[in-house]
Amino acid sequence: MPFLRPTPMAKVGVVALKDDRDRVVTLLHDLGVMQVEPVRKEVLEQLPAERGSETQRVVGDQLVRFRGLLHALPKVDLPPAPQRFKNLDELVAASKQVTIDPEVGFLKREEDQLVTDRASTKETLELLRKFAFFTGRLDDLHAASVLTFLGEAPEEQYATLRPEIAGLSDSMFLDARGDDKVRFIVAVRRERADAVGRLAQQRGVQLVAAPNLTGTVAEAVPKLEAHLAEVDGKLSAIRDRLAALGRQWSPTVATLEEAFSIENRKLEVVPKFGAGAQVFALEGWVAAKSVPSLQQALDAALDHRVLLYPVPTTEEPPTIMSNPPGIRWYEFFLRFYSLPQATEWDPTWVFAIAFPLFFGLMLGDWGYGLVILLVCVWMIRGFPGARHLPKFGRNLVKTIMSPPAMRSLAFALLPGTLLAIGIGIGTNQFFGFAILPGVPTPFDKNNLSVTVPRLLYLAGYLGLGMVVLGFVLGALKEYFHHHRRAALGKVGGVIFAFSIAAFGLTFLHVGTAIFNFGAHPTAAVSLAGLVGGFVLLIFGEGFQLGFMSLIEVLSHILSYTRLVGILLASVVLALLINSIATGWIAGGIPVPGVGAAIGLVLGIVLIVVGQSFNVILGVFEPGIQGARLIFVEHLSKFYTGNGKAFRPLASRRVHTLPATPAPATAPP
Repeated sequence: MPFLRPTPMAKVGVVALKDDRDRVVTLLHDLGVMQVEPVRKEVLEQLPAERGSETQRVVGDQLVRFRGLLHALPKVDLPPAPQRFKNLDELVAASKQVTIDPEVGFLKREEDQLVTDRASTKETLELLRKFAFFTGRLDDLHAASVLTFLGEAPEEQYATLRPEIAGLSDSMFLDARGDDKVRFIVAVRRERADAVGRLAQQRGVQLVAAPNLTGTVAEAVPKLEAHLAEVDGKLSAIRDRLAALGRQWSPTVATLEEAFSIENRKLEVVPKFGAGAQVFALEGWVAAKSVPSLQQALDAALDHRVLLYPVPTTEEPPTIMSNPPGIRWYEFFLRFYSLPQATEWDPTWVFAIAFPLFFGLMLGDWGYGLVILLVCVWMIRGFPGARHLPKFGRNLVKTIMSPPAMRSLAFALLPGTLLAIGIGIGTNQFFGFAILPGVPTPFDKNNLSVTVPRLLYLAGYLGLGMVVLGFVLGALKEYFHHHRRAALGKVGGVIFAFSIAAFGLTFLHVGTAIFNFGAHPTAAVSLAGLVGGFVLLIFGEGFQLGFMSLIEVLSHILSYTRLVGILLASVVLALLINSIATGWIAGGIPVPGVGAAIGLVLGIVLIVVGQSFNVILGVFEPGIQGARLIFVEHLSKFYTGNGKAFRPLASRRVHTLPATPAPATAPP
C-alpha cells in the first residue's frame, strides 16, 4: 500500500486466440482488475477494430425486456440464493422460460388507463362538490356558441375580475359566497374564451371548463362515485394479480436482468478490441502489483494460449486511491474537490491528520463536541427515527448531501469531535460554562491576554508547517517529473517561508533593533534566506508567478490564524448568550412588569436557541474553514487534481455468481 501516492498503474495488452475471446473477457470481468481502453493505432494497422455482433443485439434486447419486467412487477423482500449460468446459451434458454410478458404488459396498460380515469373522475367529483349550489342541468352549460367556466377567487379579486370579463365579452355569472371566497360559474362567447382565460390567469384566478356531464349535480355525483368505486375495484384486482406474478417471478426476473446486464457490460468493450481471422488483442490499465497474478490467471484459464505484454505510453493513468480504512474516510473530501492524478501525491494522509486537528481547535468545547459526536453516530447508524422529523427538514438535508455522503462526512468528523471534547475539558469549556472544579479557564476574560498570543503562535507554527510541507511535496513532485527548475522554485518557497517566519519572530521580540545584525545573527541569516528564497522562486517559476508566490507565502501562513479567530468567536458568542440568559433567569430583564417566572422561561429559551445556533456554526465554520485551509493554503503548492477514476471491467453481483469460480491466482 503506497504512502501518499495513488496505486502505481501499468498499461498492458492481451493477445489470444479469437476462439478464446469470450473466456478472456469473462475472466477479466470476474477479476475486475482491468480498465479496458481502445487499442492503439499501431495495433489497428495489424488487427482491424472488432465490430458488434448479433449476440450483442440479442443481449441488449433481453436486457431491455427484463428491466421492463423488473420495473413492472412489485419487488419481493427475500431474494433467492444467487444463481450461476455456465454460458450465454444457458442464460438465453433460461430467459425463454419466462412467459409473462404479454400478461404483464396488458395489466400495466390497463392499470395506467384506470389510474388516469380515476384521477379524472376524482377531480370532477371534487369540482362538482364545490359547485353544488348550481341546481340546473349540467348539459345546459354547453352550447355551440358559448363556453362555460367554473372558478374560485377571494371576494375582492372576484369583484375586480367580474366587470373586466364583462368588458371583454357578453357573459352570464352565477356565484355563491362563503369562507371568504366566491365560487362562480361564467358563460362567455366561444370566440372570446381565450381572451377571458388569459385575463383570469393574469389576475391569478384559474378557470376550469365545465364538465361534459348530463343531469344535475345531485344526479351526477352518485354516478361518479359509483364509477370511482368500480375503477378502484378493477385497480385492486389488477394490482393483486401483479403482486401474485411478482411473488412468483420477481426473483427470476431480477436474476436474469442482472445476468444480461453483466453480459451487456462485457460485450460493450468488444468494439475496443482489434481482431483478425484467428486472434484478437485488447489493451487496458491494471494496477502494477496485479500484473503478475493476472498473467498467472490468464495462463491457468487458457492453458498458456495467451500473451500479456507491457504497453509503452505517456498517457495519464487512471487513479486508484489506496489508503488504510480509517484514513480512507477522508478520500471523500478529495473526491468532492478533485481526484488526484495517478502520477502525483495523494494528500489523504495529510487531510486525515490536519482536518481533525483544525476542527478540534476551532470547536474547542466539550459540550458542542458531545452534541456533534452524537449527531455523527446517528448519521453513521443510518438516521434511525428520522421519519419523525419534519418533512421540510428531511428534504432540506437530502438536497444538501446524499445519505451515503453524509455517512462518510460523519466518519470524517469523529476524530475532530473527540479532539474538541479533549480540548474543551482541558480548557473547562462546556457550552461556554466553566463547570469542572479545579480546572483552569484560559478563556476567562482575565486570562485572554495570555491565552490569545499563545494560540496565535500555535496557529502560526501550524501554518508554517502546512505551507512548508506543501512546498516540499511540490519540489519532490517536480523533481520526479524531471522539472528541475520548477523544483528549485519550490525549494525557494521553503527557504522563504522559514526565513520570513524567523525574521518576523525576531522582530516581535527585539523590534527595530533587528537590524543590528551583530547582536542578532538570526536576523541576518533570515534576511539572507529571504533574498535567496526570492531568487530561487523567481528563477523557478518566472517573475510574475514567483512574485505572486512570495505574497502567498506570507498570506497563507497568516491565514491559519483564522483557527484562533473562529475559536474565539465561538467562545465569545457562547459567553454572551450565557451572560444574557443567566441575567434574565435571575430576574434582570429591564422591562417593566416582567416577572421572575417569565425571565426564567425566556432565559432558558435563549440558552437553548442560542446554543443550538452556536452548535450549527460549530459544524459549518470549523468544517468549511478547516477544509479551506488545506485546499487553498496547502494543496495549491503541489496539487493538480483532475484525475481520472479507475473504472474496471466489472459488475456488482447480487443475484448471480460468476460462470466459474475465481482462480487461486486471481489478483487482489
